Amino acid sequence: MMIKRNSLIFLTAFGLLLTGCSKSGFEITKDDILEVARDDANATKSECENVSIKEQKGSYMVSFNTNGGSYEYKIGKDGIIKERSFKRGAKEETTETEKVEEPVKEETTKKEEKSSTSFDEGQQQAINAVLANSGLEQSDVTSITCSLDSNTNQYTVTFVLNDVTTTATVDAATFTVLSTILG
Repeated sequence: MMIKRNSLIFLTAFGLLLTGCSKSGFEITKDDILEVARDDANATKSECENVSIKEQKGSYMVSFNTNGGSYEYKIGKDGIIKERSFKRGAKEETTETEKVEEPVKEETTKKEEKSSTSFDEGQQQAINAVLANSGLEQSDVTSITCSLDSNTNQYTVTFVLNDVTTTATVDAATFTVLSTILG
């Protein structure tokens, strides 16, 4: 009797597992959605303030502030970012930002000289995708490089912002940013 009962329990559990796996819609939690947004913004949990997550027509609207600026995301329930916006700076940092801008103007001149190295259309699209993903403009960064790895069909984009080197990979077919590494 014990063997039949255990077999019945096992078969019931296996059936429930298969039923759960056959769900067609994949949805993630609000915590997962927030993690997607924080990861995209390269922000840790402790750096985020005024966090807001609202469900709206099959998507989540996520917003939060960091020392670097404020972020707003529209993320599908599948975890894919549909829209993003970034506003640079916070009121407390206005003075610091003004101090930083003067040296940046000098770097901009150097960068414009380096930018005269022309990128092909695909490279420029990859660069634009990485900068948009980071909430930056090309004039915000220096030492931009871009190369295509034909084996993986991915661009590698590297740039420097505030003495920190950022390297990102971009899918060459869709121009979707696949990963971003700081430092």
